[in-house]
Amino acid sequence: MVEAPRATSSPGVRTKSAAPRRTAHPVGSLASARAERTTTGLGEFDRCLGGGLVAGQVVLVAGEPGVGKSTLVLAVAHSVARSQSAPVLYVTGEESADQIGIRATRIGAIHENLLVADETNVANAIGHIDALKPALVIVDSVQTMASANVDGRPGGVAQVLEVTQALTRTAKERGVPVLLVGQSTRENTVAGPRALEHLVDTVLTFEGDRATSLRLLRATKNRYGPADEVVAYEQTESGLREVVDPSELFRGQRDSPVAGTCVTVTMEGRRALIAEIQVLLGTSQNHRHIVTGIDTTRVATLAAVTDRFTTTKLSGRDLFVATVGGARIGDPGADLAICLAIASGLRDTAVPANVIAIGEVALSGDIRPVPHLAARVSEAVRLGYRRILVPKGSRERISAHSDVLYELTHLKAAVERLEELS
Repeated sequence: MVEAPRATSSPGVRTKSAAPRRTAHPVGSLASARAERTTTGLGEFDRCLGGGLVAGQVVLVAGEPGVGKSTLVLAVAHSVARSQSAPVLYVTGEESADQIGIRATRIGAIHENLLVADETNVANAIGHIDALKPALVIVDSVQTMASANVDGRPGGVAQVLEVTQALTRTAKERGVPVLLVGQSTRENTVAGPRALEHLVDTVLTFEGDRATSLRLLRATKNRYGPADEVVAYEQTESGLREVVDPSELFRGQRDSPVAGTCVTVTMEGRRALIAEIQVLLGTSQNHRHIVTGIDTTRVATLAAVTDRFTTTKLSGRDLFVATVGGARIGDPGADLAICLAIASGLRDTAVPANVIAIGEVALSGDIRPVPHLAARVSEAVRLGYRRILVPKGSRERISAHSDVLYELTHLKAAVERLEELS
C-alpha cells in the first residue's frame, strides 16, 4: 500500500508552498556585515541616531506644530551639505521655497550644495532624487505630499501610507537616507496612521514647551541603534543650539539653598539628568494643588505619604510643585526628592546645597531601589554633589563613590537625616 502525499496546505487556505527565491544564511554571517554610517556633523543628532545615518535609512522626525522640526532638519541638511560632495535635497510641501530660504538665512544654513524643491507630488520628488542623486533627502512634510495614483486628500490615511511607501522604496533602491518630517499629537505620539511608524526605520520625536527654550529629541524606534536615546537643544534666535550637558538647564542657579527645593537625578532614555524639584506652600480657602512638569496624581500621592510620616502636617495648605527649566519628570527615582522638597517647605528648612536624593517612595514610606543607580550617582558626583541619599543596599550594587552614599530605608529616616546634615 502506497501512502498518499501529505497536503501542503489546510483545506480552504489558498496560499500553498513555493520554491524559495532567496537562500537562507547563517545569522553569524549576517551579523558580521555591519552597516556603515555617515555622520551628519551634528554630534547630538548623530548620537540620537546611534552614530549617524545609514544608506537607505528612512527617519521620521515628528513633533507638534511650531516646536522647531523644520529648523532642526534644515540645520542637519546644511551640515551634511558642507561635508558631502553630492547635493542635499530639501523637498518642501508645507512652506514655499522662499520661506525655507528666509529660515536658512536666519540660522546661517546657506550652502551651494543645499537645494530646495517646492513640490507636493511624491512622483515629482522622486524625479528630483533620480536627477540629482543627493547625499540626503528631506521631505517636509509627509502629510502635505500626495500621489496621483491614490484617491484621497493629502494627509489622509491612504495618501500618507502611499507617500511613505514610495519614499521608503526609493530610499532603499537608491541607497540614500531620507528624513521625513511629520506631525505629532500633544501626547507626543505620531499623528496619522499607526502603520506609518512601522514603515520607517527610525522614529525621532521632537518635544518641547513653547513657553521655554528647551527641546528634547527622543528616539522611540531605531532599527540601526538604541531606541531610548535622548538629546537636548536650546531654541535661540539664530536656531537650535546643541546642549551637550543638559543637566545645567534643569537645576536652579542660586548662591544659597532655599527651603522647599531638592535636587535629584532622573533617567531620560540612557542619559542621567539632574533635575530640581521646587515646592511652595500657601494658605487659602480653596486648598489648591497645582503641579507643573510632574504627574499630578503622583505628586498628590507623595504629598499624602509625606504628610503621614512627618511631624509637620500639610492639611489645609495650598501646594504648588514645579520643575526647573521646563523639565518633565515621569521617573519614580524622583519620588524621594519630591517628598523631601515638600518636607523642607513644611519645616521652612533648606536642603543643604550638596545633598541630592534618589529613590522611589512606596505608600508605606519605604524607600525602594531604582534602575540605573550607578549612572545616576556618577552624574551627581560629576556635578559636585558629595552627600547622596539613596535606598538601602545601594553600596552593594555600585562599587564606586560609596563614600558619598547615605543609605536610607524609610522616608521618616530621610527627613531625620536631612536635619543632621543641615
